[in-house]
Amino acid sequence: MSKVHPFLDAKALSETIDAVRQDRSLGHVTFSLEGKSAGDLRLVSTTGPISQAGNKDESRRGKFTLQSDEPTSLLGTDSAVSPAEYVMKGLAGCYAVTLAALASQEGITLKNIDVELEFDVDLSGFLGIDKSVRPGAKQIRVDVALDSPGTPKADLERLVQRLQEHSPIRDTLANPVDVVTHLR
Repeated sequence: MSKVHPFLDAKALSETIDAVRQDRSLGHVTFSLEGKSAGDLRLVSTTGPISQAGNKDESRRGKFTLQSDEPTSLLGTDSAVSPAEYVMKGLAGCYAVTLAALASQEGITLKNIDVELEFDVDLSGFLGIDKSVRPGAKQIRVDVALDSPGTPKADLERLVQRLQEHSPIRDTLANPVDVVTHLR
């Protein structure tokens, strides 16, 4: 009996894979975000256009708003999610999408995906107190719980292993990426 993944349309996924296989430029996607300071440590960002295969889709410009701040213990006003929490949200969201796609490809039915994340940072690097300490995260831990009745644990473990190999956001965090910053 084949299982159908309720989170993702398996036929649409298969068609997308085939389309990118036939025209690799369809796999070239650029997301964009624009941010403006909103007082104190707050930043208000809006989604920008998304480009795929060189074609810009303006319909996402300004469609979603994200706000960031820091907790009061880190000199913010605690009026929004912290940038570290956004990093974790990005990873968690990507894990959910990647798990849904992988489960669909393998014929595994997932009733539910739960993730818990933790982000460790040593502020002495950010504050310039200790130059030997990097300012970024020292470690991000993710616990994944998958509800998939009847699926052997070994299959779910293999799915989580494949998750780590295929998640774009995990790959971005785990491997050096060229980040170019300039004043405009």
